Amino acid sequence: MRHILSALTVIILLTPAGLAQDRRPLSPDDIFAFKTVSDPQVSPDGAWIAYTVSQMDQKKDASDTDIYMAPVGGGETVRVTTTDKAETSPRWSPDNRYLAFLSSRDGGKTQVWLLDRRGGEAAVLTDLKAGVSSFEWSPDSTRLALVAPDPDPEAEEREKNKDAAPKPIVVTRLQFKRDGTGFLNDLRSHVYVFDVAQKTSRQLSHGPYDDSSAVWSPDGNSIAFVSNRSEEPDANSNTDIFIASADGSSEPRRVTSSEAAEASPVFTRDGTAIVHTVGGDPKDIWYATNTIAVTPIGGAASRVLTAGLDRNVSALHLSADGAAVMFLLEDHGNTHLARLPLGGGAVERVVAGERDIAQFDVGARGEIAVLESTFERPNEISLAGSGGALTRVTRTNDQFLAGIRLGKAERFQAKSADGTLIEAFLTRPPQSAHGTKLPTLLRIHGGPVSQYSTGFNQEWQMLAAAGYAVVGANPRGSSGRGRDFSYAIWADWGNKDFEDVMAAVDHVVATGVADPARLGVGGWSYGGILTNYVITKTTRFKGAISGASEVNYPANYGHDHYQRQWEAELGLPWENTEHWIKISPFYSVGKVETPTLILCGQEDWNVPLQNSEQLYQALRRLGVPTQLVIYPGQGHAIRRPSYQKDRYQRYIAWYDTHVKGVVSTTTVQ
Repeated sequence: MRHILSALTVIILLTPAGLAQDRRPLSPDDIFAFKTVSDPQVSPDGAWIAYTVSQMDQKKDASDTDIYMAPVGGGETVRVTTTDKAETSPRWSPDNRYLAFLSSRDGGKTQVWLLDRRGGEAAVLTDLKAGVSSFEWSPDSTRLALVAPDPDPEAEEREKNKDAAPKPIVVTRLQFKRDGTGFLNDLRSHVYVFDVAQKTSRQLSHGPYDDSSAVWSPDGNSIAFVSNRSEEPDANSNTDIFIASADGSSEPRRVTSSEAAEASPVFTRDGTAIVHTVGGDPKDIWYATNTIAVTPIGGAASRVLTAGLDRNVSALHLSADGAAVMFLLEDHGNTHLARLPLGGGAVERVVAGERDIAQFDVGARGEIAVLESTFERPNEISLAGSGGALTRVTRTNDQFLAGIRLGKAERFQAKSADGTLIEAFLTRPPQSAHGTKLPTLLRIHGGPVSQYSTGFNQEWQMLAAAGYAVVGANPRGSSGRGRDFSYAIWADWGNKDFEDVMAAVDHVVATGVADPARLGVGGWSYGGILTNYVITKTTRFKGAISGASEVNYPANYGHDHYQRQWEAELGLPWENTEHWIKISPFYSVGKVETPTLILCGQEDWNVPLQNSEQLYQALRRLGVPTQLVIYPGQGHAIRRPSYQKDRYQRYIAWYDTHVKGVVSTTTVQ
């Protein structure tokens, strides 16, 4: 309650007299007003925080990202870039002279651009043929460590002969497609060192491997990076950490050697060891939780720092004094900023509470900038002080939200069929009267190994604004509660997790919030998959929305990009056919009576359109009210702004028709 009152105080202070009473609910058009803040970076002198702001343009039907700077001590923000091309990944040079970033603003490949803080326009710095994926400054500010894709030898030919027929696609890799990329070839990403003054580059890593996460040693003589150099990298997730000489005088040397996935390397301050994450048992695939370890670069054994934590950790940074590692800690619907001494000890939560921290940066003088969100506010940047106190630095969305009446979100717990306590969230319509039974929507998160959190959820708020109570649960399979909680649905989807989400619905019905005669369900990705189970197991819901879902699992083998994970969890389909079919909701589709809206991106290789087509065809044949909506040119994530608006409009219209039983006032364009 304290957080809600604080947020309301800010809104009142920023709102002109009389406007507070005139605040309105959200509408699908408001997606164009929201701005997304990301990637805070503290300047070496501790005076500024660079960050990015993204916004969708309704007229251009496109998104743009620009770089801003905010003074740490308070004051007006400065917009650094203004082009209509995305500028991302702002990074200060350690000598505080430059701000570099990634962009393709000149119409070519994405390159590193350099802005001299003494004045002048940003100028392109790198010129790699295939562009740059990521970069990091050397400690002396004279070089960059780059990760860049291999140049395509056929790209120049295609550019010269644009009217020529495309060449046949030849597939040789075990992992031969990926959502957002399409068919995979033998071109890989490698590590380079780029000399800023000479504008020359040297390739440090080679071979049929993808290299990533390049970081400098404190003395600038070495670069650590992550790579899977097993005999068949497509068959496992066994990434290790390697070290290469920055001058290219020696071949990269492997530092870690376990079968788990080591990632996110950070050198200790003295350069003698690397702090990094270690994945769980590879057989557990995504159900495993990871840990933090320290590995000496001289060859001694790794030492695990978080062996008893049983929570996922990410985004490692050293503290300013180098004595501890700071990281994000996912726990019970929150993501906190935590600290752990490198010598071992207890985990300290530097910033805790009911919030979701997405990113953070640690300044050279100890400044800690966090990108954090709450129920009432999208991500903004704050400074973390003593005792976890936060001081807001950015207020990017405050002016817009001052005119919006949001729904109240709250936590609750529900007891599942076997007694397991399930954490869940309820968002009420902003205009609802106390004691009124409300049409209620169960929305299910993707993953399955992820979690709904206490951060701002635009979907919940959009649906609440349309008059619905929205329930979001973290059923078994979710992260945030340890390995066993996630692993509980191993090869058994649609059972315990079904019982868990239904327990959340039962709770809001029992408390008098939800009208049991007006219930809806839906979700995207695994949220759509579990929706498919729900509608085959119960007829309680009056309307359902299955977004980017899977339904007939044998049909996905060799078609989506999860072959390794399918094999690990279900075995080979020709050897374990009965179980593949038994677990697929498609073979229970004859039980469905719920009107179901089905949506998918046309080029989704994560959860291919084929699934949505088969579900639609089955429901259409059965006479169940249904529609299939296909978004052209879209992958698993629907990125085109007009399609994002369209999706919200269709959600509301479908639920209005089938859950409320009214003619929807929301028009689908």
